Amino acid sequence: MNEPLKNLLDAARKVPQSKADLEVQRRSFAYGNTHFENDKITREMVERIADETPMAGDINPTARR
Repeated sequence: MNEPLKNLLDAARKVPQSKADLEVQRRSFAYGNTHFENDKITREMVERIADETPMAGDINPTARR
């Protein structure tokens, strides 16, 4: 790895991600991994399911449903 790229990666590691950034990354990861296995999976399907599913950090384990 060249030095400028290494410096950019080191700087990027120090930038905190917002909840919105994490959500975009979560949806992209879900789509990429599911579409790879099943090309019938669409981004719209992932968006709909993501809207219905909270992120792990947003789950209250003591809440009753």
